[in-house]
Amino acid sequence: MHRTSLSRRSFTLLAAAAVAAPGVRAQGKPEKSKVSIAVGGKAAFYYLPLTIAEQLGYFKSEGLDVEISDFAGGAKALQALVGGSADIVSGAYEHTINMQSKNQHIQSIVLMGRAPQIAMGVSVKAMPNYRSVADLRGRKIGVTAPGSSTNMVANLVLSRAGLKASDVSYVGVGTSAGALVALRSGQVDAMSNIDPVMTMLEQKGEVRIISDTRTLKGTQEVFGGPMPAACFYTHVDYVKANPNTCQALANAIVHGLKWLQTAGPSDIIKTVPESYLLGDRALYLASFNKVREAIALDGLLPEEGAKTAVKALASFDASIKADKIDLGRTYTNDFARRAKEKYKA
Repeated sequence: MHRTSLSRRSFTLLAAAAVAAPGVRAQGKPEKSKVSIAVGGKAAFYYLPLTIAEQLGYFKSEGLDVEISDFAGGAKALQALVGGSADIVSGAYEHTINMQSKNQHIQSIVLMGRAPQIAMGVSVKAMPNYRSVADLRGRKIGVTAPGSSTNMVANLVLSRAGLKASDVSYVGVGTSAGALVALRSGQVDAMSNIDPVMTMLEQKGEVRIISDTRTLKGTQEVFGGPMPAACFYTHVDYVKANPNTCQALANAIVHGLKWLQTAGPSDIIKTVPESYLLGDRALYLASFNKVREAIALDGLLPEEGAKTAVKALASFDASIKADKIDLGRTYTNDFARRAKEKYKA
């Protein structure tokens, strides 16, 4: 009798443990279910994983209600984070390095792009006799927004030719129709921008490409190594205070990355808003095929990539001292690793 009751109690304890176990292993509920995300040029392929996760309901299925605010460029999205009007930025990884050099710690929590997807081209109409980068001295260069990633790539291209940023004028033109108008109307002589804008100008013979990071090979040529690009980044304190929210965000993006690996052109067209096509479906798809390999596969940021980024920034920005940057604090792969496991990305 006594033995039976003991075994009953053991059975009850075992049953309770079995029920509890999935809960222990499962991810906790997001600390913040409402999350505001700032992005600089959402319609660009640079941020396609964000759009896919949003359009296919992946944030919702992770228990998140996200509000996405679109800005003219990455520098403006960063300002929203610093000013407190955004929790997370969908932006370029190198901002984490820039900010650390100013003693502000922000961190990447999941990678969306493994190449910057930025091309730089000169206007065939404004500069028909262009021979080398030196010809850009005194010219106007269109970038998505001053201080953004497109500006950084232009600075790098200029510095390799012995020019300083102050030798040209930078003009913020955004990432969509406004950028096309700026080049076509002669407001700028050259352009550093992302796709689909650059492919559209290139296919119509309006620009001559002089630097291209839309492919992994091109990125290697420009940066001398892998260069991480779009990611979700936020304040280190936010990551510490909201680990489950950060995990849910990483899960949604990695889920989107996995979907993108097998998505065909018609899937993309059906999923993105009509306005993203800039009125030319065929060119949009040609552009997607060009940048496809630049999209991250599993959300993990390679250590080698972080080293490439700090070296590139320090090469033209005297305020960034590569040996003073603690790269380990600029990103974490913890969330992406768990998301990769969950979605077998």
